[in-house]
Amino acid sequence: MEDEECPALVPIAAGGSEGPDPGRRIPVTIITGYLGAGKTTLLNYILTEQHSKKIAVILNEFGEGSALEKSLAISQGGELYEEWLELRNGCLCCSVKDNGVKAIENLMKRRGKFDYILLETTGLADPGAVASMFWVDSELGSDIYLDGIISVVDAKHGLQHLTEEKPEGLVNEASRQVALADLIIINKTDLVSGEELNKVRTSVRSVNGFAKILETQRSRVDLSNVLDLHAFDSLSGISLQKKLEHVKTTQAHLDKGIMTVTFEVLGDIKEENLNLFIQNLLWEKNVKDKTGHAMDVIRLKGLVSIQGKSHQVIVQGVHELYDLEETAVEWKEDEKRTNRLVLIGRHLDKEIIKEVFIATVTEKHGNS
Repeated sequence: MEDEECPALVPIAAGGSEGPDPGRRIPVTIITGYLGAGKTTLLNYILTEQHSKKIAVILNEFGEGSALEKSLAISQGGELYEEWLELRNGCLCCSVKDNGVKAIENLMKRRGKFDYILLETTGLADPGAVASMFWVDSELGSDIYLDGIISVVDAKHGLQHLTEEKPEGLVNEASRQVALADLIIINKTDLVSGEELNKVRTSVRSVNGFAKILETQRSRVDLSNVLDLHAFDSLSGISLQKKLEHVKTTQAHLDKGIMTVTFEVLGDIKEENLNLFIQNLLWEKNVKDKTGHAMDVIRLKGLVSIQGKSHQVIVQGVHELYDLEETAVEWKEDEKRTNRLVLIGRHLDKEIIKEVFIATVTEKHGNS
């Protein structure tokens, strides 16, 4: 039964806004978090909770034992073997031992049977690599879009994971997961005191000053807070604007720690100059802090005012990938056009980044 077919799902009534539209792009949410933080519990909750979505779940290389895992067979020889399971609430489940793309390609052949994909990564995986894979894969891009990255943090052990010192030059994985997240779920809050919870919250916020934080017990969350975040597309323009106004620059807990930097600069900028600034930062790594360390940007987000464009433009970056997209938000005539950027990473110096930004975007002509 190696090539077992995906179990047939209950047909969805045509018409109306109920069922998935086969032509519609399907959102993918990446769920990441340290071993034992509660990712599997979160997935089990989503998979057993009654909701109207048909969700396909891909468990990527199991890190944690779970009842789900036991019900998904991996062949004796350990080679890739997928088995699809249909759950009572119409969700689909699959185990896969590759990096996810193959599973998604197989899934897309069954489009119309589900309307959401959740991908769980292993405890130590770098979600940035997984995210960028979906972002750049042009064949997948016409079928799916990256909706957001969720990081589950264990209230009891999270602080220890976030502050653990790694050998020189390495980022600790828990911090990287928090840095990349659009939503952070601090789980198991019932196991700690108010003071301990506060410390975890502060630590999470010092790494990522941008993401939304939810606090839960046993990974029970309102699905409307977890799905359809639109964190990577232009639809988030309006909510992003409000959010950017409240993000504050944070202080790194450790010298080598990850922190959030935000700044704004008034005025219209040329697209080629903005490209130059981002490429110097992400690709050339030409921007250095006072001690000579290259600034290491893990996540970049912002709204900018590009010359000749009547709408705000959203800028997104993960590691070395970035993208500019016009939003539906129009600049009003009496509005001051601003460029607001948020960067999350290591060795970031707000003043230097802002100076370099201003110097680059106010050059009379781009060097492209």
